[in-house]
Amino acid sequence: MKINWGTSIVIAFVLFASFILYFVLTVESSSKYDNELVVEEYYKHDAKFGDEMVRIQNAENLKLKPVITDVSDVISIQFPNTFIPKDIKGKVSLYRPSNKKLDFEIPISLSSSTLLIPKKSLVGGRWDINMEWQYDGKSYLTKEVIYIK
Repeated sequence: MKINWGTSIVIAFVLFASFILYFVLTVESSSKYDNELVVEEYYKHDAKFGDEMVRIQNAENLKLKPVITDVSDVISIQFPNTFIPKDIKGKVSLYRPSNKKLDFEIPISLSSSTLLIPKKSLVGGRWDINMEWQYDGKSYLTKEVIYIK
């Protein structure tokens, strides 16, 4: 049986499409390849983007800003001494971009001007820290990226 060039092209196309379809199905069905979104309801999140920008600007406008530092065995969040610690309310969210299961939040409840987060609960690599907090009736949002070794 002799195959002409038109039949060869169709056979090559079908084989290529089968190859692509196989890999798409493998990636979609395997739990090894996790396809997570950073934010579950990103349309709702984007609708509130303007409010987020106002809170970020409020934090940028502060003369003395909170400082997030990576100390030997803890992450330290130091609020300025001009703030009354018990009046600061909010939460610190730690996001692991590579694995949603490692994300967690810590409420801000201070007796001194420093919040300490132990590193024993953090896996090595990149962590995004979003600190949403209120003080004196004003909302703030501070974002920072740290790398744990």
